[in-house]
Amino acid sequence: MSEQRPRGNRRESEPTVARHGRLRQSGPFGTIVKFLAAALAVVLVSGTAVVGYAVWDLASSVKPGVALIGETIGPPPDIGAIEGGVNLLLVGSDSGQGDPRYGRRGENLNDVTILLHISADHTNATVVSFPRDLFVPIPSCPRQPGPGNWGAQASNKINVALTYGGLACVVKTVSELTGVSIPFAAKIEFNGVIEMSNAIGGVTVCVASAINDGQIGLKLSKGQHTLKGIQALLFLRSRYGVNGGTDLARISNQQVFMSALVRQAKAASTLSDPIKVYGLAKAAVDNMQVSNSLRNPVTLASIAVAMKDIDPRNIQLIQYPSRFGSSNGQGGVLPIQDAANVLFAAIKNDQPVKLSGTTGPGSSLDPHATAAPVDPSNPPIQGAVKLPSVITGQNSAQQTCSKGQTYR
Repeated sequence: MSEQRPRGNRRESEPTVARHGRLRQSGPFGTIVKFLAAALAVVLVSGTAVVGYAVWDLASSVKPGVALIGETIGPPPDIGAIEGGVNLLLVGSDSGQGDPRYGRRGENLNDVTILLHISADHTNATVVSFPRDLFVPIPSCPRQPGPGNWGAQASNKINVALTYGGLACVVKTVSELTGVSIPFAAKIEFNGVIEMSNAIGGVTVCVASAINDGQIGLKLSKGQHTLKGIQALLFLRSRYGVNGGTDLARISNQQVFMSALVRQAKAASTLSDPIKVYGLAKAAVDNMQVSNSLRNPVTLASIAVAMKDIDPRNIQLIQYPSRFGSSNGQGGVLPIQDAANVLFAAIKNDQPVKLSGTTGPGSSLDPHATAAPVDPSNPPIQGAVKLPSVITGQNSAQQTCSKGQTYR
C-alpha cells in the first residue's frame, strides 16, 4: 500500500485558489531576523538595570529550539561580529495558529522561504526568495511528529516541506537544492509580522497603481502608505491584488516592503533606539521558532553586529530564477537551472552579486525617487558576479513601488 502524503498546492487555473491568497506573507524576514539580532546586540552590550531586565526577559522568552538534520553546534561566539560568513534560512508559516482572523487553515505550509547569506568580510548580503509554487526534489525527512521518515520525492512544491518534517525539513530541502550549507534557521507566524511592524512604527511603501484585493480585503490607493499591524500583513500576503496575480509578482511586491524597511531603519536610526529595538526583539522572540544554533542570544547578537553596517546598496534582494510550468499534472513554477547555478556558485564562493534584470512583475522603480546619499565609508562593492537577466530583484537602496490591480 502506498503511503499517503500531504498534497501540494492546486493548479494556478483551478477556481479554489483562495488558499493562495491567504498564504502569506512575508518578505521582511531577511531584515526581520537582522532586527531581532540587532535588538539583542543592543541590550547585551548596554549596562543599565532596565537593559539587564530586557536581556533576561528576551532570553527567558525564547522557545525550545529545533534540531536541524545533521547539525553540530559549537560554543557561542564572543560579543562582537560573528567570524566569517552566515547562511540563515527564514521560513514563514501559513498555519495561522488557530487565529480566526486568518480563516480556516488546513496544511501547515512554508509559504515564505528566504535564504540570507552574509559575506565572510561582512561587506555585503544576498537575500534569496524561493517561490512557494517552485517544484523541487523533497528529500527524506523525519516525520513531524514521528516516528519514522517520509520517503524522498522527485518533485513537489517547495512549500510542502514544512508539512512533512517541520523547519528541519525545509532547511534540508533548500540546502540540497542549492548546495549551500545552512547552519541557522528560524520560522515566524502571522502574528510575528503584525507585532514587528507595530514595534517599528510602520513601514512606508510606494504604490504605483491601486491595490484592490477583494479576496483578503486589502485596498490601497496610488501613493505613499505607512503600513503597520494587520494592514502590513495583508500587503505582504496579497497575491491577486498585485500585477498579474502570480506568486512571482507577490515576491517582487514583498521586496518593495523589504527594501523600504531597510532604508527606514537606516534613516531613522531605528537600531540605535533601545525602546524600538527591544520591541522588535520581543515581538520576534514571542512569535518565532528557531534552530538550536540560534537559541543563544549572543549568537543572534553576533550576527547582528556582522550585518548592521552593510550599506543598503550592497544588500541584494533576489528571486530564485523560475518559469511557469507543471510537474505531475500540477501547475506551478520550474527552476531555471542555468541561472540558479550562477547565483548559488557565487554564494558558495562568498562572492558578491549584481542584478542585471528587472525588479520583477509586481514592482517598478519609483520615478519620483531621490538619489540615496552616498556613504564614503561604504563604497559600492567591486568585482561582483553579474547575474543573468532572467533573475529579478533589487538592491535595498533602490526605491520601488508596488504595481497593483483589482481582484474581486
